[in-house]
Amino acid sequence: MTLRQAQDERSVRQFTVRADDDGVRLDRWFKRHLPQIGFATVSRWARTGQIRVDGKRADPADRLSVGQVLRVPPGGETPERKPRARKPLSPEQIALAEGMVIAKSPAALVLNKPPGLATQGGSGTYAHVDGLLDAYADEGEPRPRLVHRLDKDTSGVLLIARTPGSAAYFSKHFSGRSARKIYWALVIGVPEIEDGLIELPLGKQPGTGGEKMMVDESEHGQTARTRYRVLDHAGNRAAWVELQPLTGRTHQLRVHMAAIGHPIVGDGKYGGPDAFLSGTISRKMHLHARRLLIEQPGDAKKIDVTAALPEHFAASMVSLGFDEGDGAALPAAPPPPNREVRKAQAKAHAKQYRKERRGERRSRGAVEAQPTKKRGPTKGKGSPKPTTGRPKR
Repeated sequence: MTLRQAQDERSVRQFTVRADDDGVRLDRWFKRHLPQIGFATVSRWARTGQIRVDGKRADPADRLSVGQVLRVPPGGETPERKPRARKPLSPEQIALAEGMVIAKSPAALVLNKPPGLATQGGSGTYAHVDGLLDAYADEGEPRPRLVHRLDKDTSGVLLIARTPGSAAYFSKHFSGRSARKIYWALVIGVPEIEDGLIELPLGKQPGTGGEKMMVDESEHGQTARTRYRVLDHAGNRAAWVELQPLTGRTHQLRVHMAAIGHPIVGDGKYGGPDAFLSGTISRKMHLHARRLLIEQPGDAKKIDVTAALPEHFAASMVSLGFDEGDGAALPAAPPPPNREVRKAQAKAHAKQYRKERRGERRSRGAVEAQPTKKRGPTKGKGSPKPTTGRPKR
């Protein structure tokens, strides 16, 4: 063995497959952890036997398991591919980022996002959580990643993945609906059914550029299901409700509550002027991601974290006479959906909705048919209440 060969042999790298990379393809592992090494190089190394998994030859399509040892030869970096330069953050941005953290694990960071801070950037949006993620990684560590989002005006629990592998793991659990998300909201009025299930399909409202959603019972509507229960109410003025989205449509909770006639306090986008309370109640949105329960990679303890209410929400709770302690009990997990029951409920919702809409049109037609009596503008009461899928307890 020559001196050069000995040096190359000493430069061989070894990696132990971690829990958040369990089941990932070998080529995907390289993209996560050694992105500077291109797919062509990985394929060549595999073909010539230079990549080994537990001492055996491996193919780029092979899937890895926790604890396996991956042998990677030296070199292979693509000179023209440079790592992304990190944007320097101001002391104020670093303080904001650190102040949001409410829980940490090797796989995740859990934040309590304040209202008014966007999750991601967009047209005219320069302050957002995604722009602060470099504050959570030391030099040489992977940049944390978003795996789900909250609306700009919604506060509360936001999970950030610390590694590419954990990002894939958590994304799978969010999309598979095995993560449980519990929201608190203050709504206008009091729902007649105290513990209900709203099943109304949603779609983008035409003419809004996708910025606003609506109930869409056509064939293009996407299934959307929300469980809710009333925790307390202040007379007939307002109610404190707990919301659990069973699907993950855009603005789902906001559209569903407005659709049954009880818009979220402060949500003028879907509730119009009727979504605001007078007196000392803030005009900000009263929707808060209160609690998150989700599994972690490997044998790590399950994440179960609760986020404190923002100042305006807590003040409104006090003003309306609500006690946070009354919402401490976790609702039972909803039973697995029965397809036939869901289809029957959806048909009943659609039939009732069309019937009430026809009644509204007839009423308007009768009024318009009276030419001798002028009427000024009337204040509408919003969309009719669709039926819910649970009986009152």
